[in-house]
Amino acid sequence: MTARSLLVRGLVAGLVAGVATFLVAYAVGEPHVEAAIALEGTGDGGTTHDHGAPSADSHLHTHDHGAAADGGTEVSRVDQRTWGLLTGTLAVGLALGGIVALVAAATLGRIGELRPSQSTAIVALIGFVAYALVPFLKYPAAPPAVGSGDTIGDRTALYFGFVVVSVAAAALATYAALRLRRRIGTYGSVVAGSVGYLAVVVVAGQLFGTVNEVGDFPADTLWFFRRASLLTLATMWAVLGVVLTGLVGRLHATDLARTERRALAASL
Repeated sequence: MTARSLLVRGLVAGLVAGVATFLVAYAVGEPHVEAAIALEGTGDGGTTHDHGAPSADSHLHTHDHGAAADGGTEVSRVDQRTWGLLTGTLAVGLALGGIVALVAAATLGRIGELRPSQSTAIVALIGFVAYALVPFLKYPAAPPAVGSGDTIGDRTALYFGFVVVSVAAAALATYAALRLRRRIGTYGSVVAGSVGYLAVVVVAGQLFGTVNEVGDFPADTLWFFRRASLLTLATMWAVLGVVLTGLVGRLHATDLARTERRALAASL
């Protein structure tokens, strides 16, 4: 098994995850985006939202209405929620698939006595928690009409800063758990690593600024939008993890079979 072989399978898994995420985002997320846009159009959405630049808390959604206010090319909502959304989810899926595959390749044989498929599944799970879930809980996705354009730079910096802290804390916690495994066993090391990670992100969550620009935006619409956004993120990572784990497992089984055949041929 080589890093190249895992990277190829990571890209394939990312492609499948991107397609699945598009289907979920289109069916579950886009209706709530349309509802938020309708509220913004009637002026009932609360605070002003700037669509000229992407917001960190928009995650996998695109909210440009197609009005070329800055003189740029117009993109209709039909194109945004179809080809535009598909292009975005495929790009994110390919990028995440490649990154997760390379990290999985780097951890082969370094996470206890786990098989490659098992260590790959753990890498995907840790990636989802540290890169997607925990930052989402601190800075959840915001629909159109929520958030001031004057603070988009600060919100973006806060979000990605927290992502860096969360991912770094997860990496250090995993490393510490592996070092402690021989001393206190697998169960104790997992608990210690989890507690250490939680301690870091809880403290960071208190130190990082809070974003509260919801205004009088309807609570039910905001809840449905954020629930759909979290479901979209979970779909991306779940499909990516399941597909990549399966592909790595098949690759490992093929390599083992090839090694056994060579050993048998050499012994004859």
